[in-house]
Amino acid sequence: MTPLVATAAVLGALFIGALVGFAAAGGRERRRREQEIEAATDDASRILARAREESQSALRAAELEGKDQVFRLREAWEKEEGRRREELERAERRAEERSDNLDRRADQLQEREAGQETRTRDLEAREDQVRGRAEEAEAALHAARRKLEALAGLSQQEARKKLLDDLLDEARADAANQVREIKDEAERTAQREGRKILGLAIQRMAAETTAEMTVSVVQLPSDEMKGRIIGREGRNIRAFEQTTGIDVIIDDTPEAVVLSGFDPVRREIARMALERLVDDGRIHPGRIEETVEKARVDVEQSMTESAEEVLYELGIHGVHSEVVRALGRLRFRTSYGQNQLQHSREVALLAGSMAAEMGLDATIARRAGLLHDVGKGLTHEQEGTHVELGWRLCKKHGEGEVVLNAIRAHHDEEPHYFAETFLVTAADAISGSRPGARREMFDGYVKRLEKLEEIALEQDGVERCFAIQAGRELRVMVEPDQVTDAEMTRISETVARRIEEELQYPGQIKIVVVRETRAVDFAR
Repeated sequence: MTPLVATAAVLGALFIGALVGFAAAGGRERRRREQEIEAATDDASRILARAREESQSALRAAELEGKDQVFRLREAWEKEEGRRREELERAERRAEERSDNLDRRADQLQEREAGQETRTRDLEAREDQVRGRAEEAEAALHAARRKLEALAGLSQQEARKKLLDDLLDEARADAANQVREIKDEAERTAQREGRKILGLAIQRMAAETTAEMTVSVVQLPSDEMKGRIIGREGRNIRAFEQTTGIDVIIDDTPEAVVLSGFDPVRREIARMALERLVDDGRIHPGRIEETVEKARVDVEQSMTESAEEVLYELGIHGVHSEVVRALGRLRFRTSYGQNQLQHSREVALLAGSMAAEMGLDATIARRAGLLHDVGKGLTHEQEGTHVELGWRLCKKHGEGEVVLNAIRAHHDEEPHYFAETFLVTAADAISGSRPGARREMFDGYVKRLEKLEEIALEQDGVERCFAIQAGRELRVMVEPDQVTDAEMTRISETVARRIEEELQYPGQIKIVVVRETRAVDFAR
């Protein structure tokens, strides 16, 4: 056998062996699959049988549960039915009871109506009896009146008028006496309490009395300085007067120069500038203008600092810078010789002290007292009264209603709306009328006294009157035959009200009405 033939034989044997192996393996796989299918069929049969058994058990359990639920529902329905039946029975019983009650009440009402009809008939009979008796009494009264009129000689109207006149006179006398007693008691109480409050307020402050004049005196190191102030052909003094607006008076007074002017701020600027020029020694128009301008800045600063010191002393905060500036100008402002910044400070302290004693707001009282005359710091710059200027300034910069009312009310330009404004007005009068505070011109003083006497003499029944104690008391003498004791109170009140309306005066004026009765007889 050749190698080729041998190789072919081997390959053929191997192919045949492979075919036989494949056939044997395919038979084993079919048998395995058939066995798996039989096993799955058996498992399915078992599962299906078990499911049938479980469904039958669940069905039986559901049937039992349904029967139990039906039984429970039937029991609940029977109970509910029994409860409703009982409620219906109770409602029927209550209805029967109400029906019985209504029947009884109807019977009672019928009985009451019958009794009411009986009482009505009785009352009508009594009214007839009373009406008859009233007519008899009226006839008897008319007969008695006619008899009294015949006996007295007066008709009914005349007797009634006389009785009313007597009662009216008696009532007026009693009322006047009552008013006098009440007024005396109020005055005693008011004077006692007023003295206490004013005393406590005044004791808490030490008032400084200042009376600046309209001139300022500048001391010089020597009389030679007067010539340098005048300058060549008077150019220095003219430049100084033109720049400051103040008159410079150079006379024979040794080592002194007088500055005269009505504007206290300008006068202070001139005084400060002249002192600096004298100390420096260089006096000429250019230097004068420079020094005066520096002095003006320093005075403005000093006025602001003075106002801030007063505000700090009084514990007042939140005041606008323009108001502070106007308040500072009061440092060099006087009224009747009284320094206005010190006056405003005094008013603030007095008003605050009185407010604290009376349980009011002391802070707002001090604020209103300090700013009540702030408009006087603007009267040299703007047109208008200091009241209107101050009111507009404080209104513009957000001051409160109490401050605005105090500014106008202290000169009676509007009513007092707050208790604190009454205290500001009282403190203003106290500060202006205390000894040494102000100087009053003689002519004005005499005219005020004459006006006081004239008002009193215009009253009916006044014989004469006298203004005493520098116009603080008015003695009024009345005719005893024309004025009764009751009318004396009316005269004093009328005179007091007219004085309040027609005159301006510091402090208060006491009106005393005197009625003298004399009984004269002779022994023979």
